[in-house]
Order: sequence, then structure tokens, then C-alpha cells
Amino acid sequence: MTRRRRRLYFIVFSMAMLGIATALMLSAFSDNLVFFHSPSEISEKSIPAERRFRLGGLVEKNSVAKATDGMTTLFKVTDTAASVPVRYRGLLPDLFREGQGVVADGSLDSTGTFVATEILAKHDENYMPPEVA
Repeated sequence: MTRRRRRLYFIVFSMAMLGIATALMLSAFSDNLVFFHSPSEISEKSIPAERRFRLGGLVEKNSVAKATDGMTTLFKVTDTAASVPVRYRGLLPDLFREGQGVVADGSLDSTGTFVATEILAKHDENYMPPEVA
């Protein structure tokens, strides 16, 4: 095998390995991207039950209710066009209230209720802690 042919094989092998590494990195990157879906998107799309995703929107007015066990909270998330019922068991963030932005991480159950495992309360850029305000 000549020196030129070895160099050609080395370049072809290196390019193939670089392509494989790039494909693996892009695949891992796209799997880790987490966007949230609005209630309108959920009603338009057919998201399968038990598939994890994030739901984002506003907590609907007069929709927050505590269950009898004291730890489960039921509320609705809306984007003013559609709303999705949410069930969450655990402690809610301090900024959680009606009319406030929220992002919930979880999945839909068979009845169409979003079962949240984590609740993140959103605030605007003008937020000040109550102690400072």
C-alpha cells in the first residue's frame, strides 16, 4: 500500500468518525431540549398519555382547589384560548397564585388531566421580593 493510499484511507476514516460523532452529539442535544407546550397546542395535538413534557400558561382565576388529603392541589392552566386541568401533589412555590404564570413538568393521564411532578412559578422582569417591596 502506498503512502498516498494510506493517507486517503486515514482521511476517509477520520471524516466518517467525525460524522458519526456529530450525529451522536446532535441526537443527544435534541433529546435534552425541553420546551413547554401551551394548552392550545395540547388540545390541537394528540399527545400520548404518560409522555413527559412541560405545560406552560397562566393559572386560571377561581380554579385552584385543595384536595382533602391537604397535599394535592387541583387547578387549571390557560392561555386564554384553552385550558388544561392540572393535579399536583406537593408543596407549591411561593409565587404560585391565580393569574400568575406557571410551568408544570409532568404528563397527561388517560382522562386528559395533566399530572404534574414539578411546578415552576414564573414572574415578570419587575419582580421584587416581598421584603424589599
